[in-house]
Amino acid sequence: MTDTEEKQPDYIGHRQRLKERFKLGNGADMADYEMLELLLTLAIPRKDTKPLAKALIKEFGSFAEVLSAADDKLMAFSGLKENTIFVFKLVREAALRMTWQKLSEQDAPVMTSYDAIVDYCRAASGYNDREEFRIIFLNAKNRIIAEEVQQRGSVNSVAIHPREVMRAAVMKGATALIIVHNHPSGDVTPSRADVEVTKKIYEALAAVDIRLIDHFIVSKNLVYSFNDHGLLPCR
Repeated sequence: MTDTEEKQPDYIGHRQRLKERFKLGNGADMADYEMLELLLTLAIPRKDTKPLAKALIKEFGSFAEVLSAADDKLMAFSGLKENTIFVFKLVREAALRMTWQKLSEQDAPVMTSYDAIVDYCRAASGYNDREEFRIIFLNAKNRIIAEEVQQRGSVNSVAIHPREVMRAAVMKGATALIIVHNHPSGDVTPSRADVEVTKKIYEALAAVDIRLIDHFIVSKNLVYSFNDHGLLPCR
């Protein structure tokens, strides 16, 4: 054994074995902390990242929740620095962009991919610790043409303005919309205000012959569809 080999930290061999496992199955058989451990090596190349990965999973709950955690919460976690948080955000946004592009490029009405659009909305908004209001714009064939986060709010409310929704739809040349907002509490049951503003949005859109296909309320694990629950007027 050479002097160089003797001085190699123990984690080097472990890290290489993890990489080989990932290559064999693209990570399908790996635990969340192992995937996170590999990701952390991109930002922390000269340190054993296994303890940090396990601690992060214990603190936040899952791989997805670590990557979606607020910057201030991550920065307060011992062992994490700005470069690591940048890597987390880059991976999360890359995954969202891939999902969005697959949805928006498909040559079929969006509601034929109902599960995929719901999964995208949950991934994009469901992990946020503040409410936000998102619009997905559709054309006459119910195919996606654009999206927009129109408003960001507080932990339990977001301002939604029906006229602004209608104006945005007209500007985008949309003939139909799906609107989405999140409930950080995890309870996706619509409030009375949610129901009332949805009715006002529906009416504002109807005045310019634009259809409201659905309103999703999402959290990390749940989704509430106004359409499925009969809360959208029939046209």
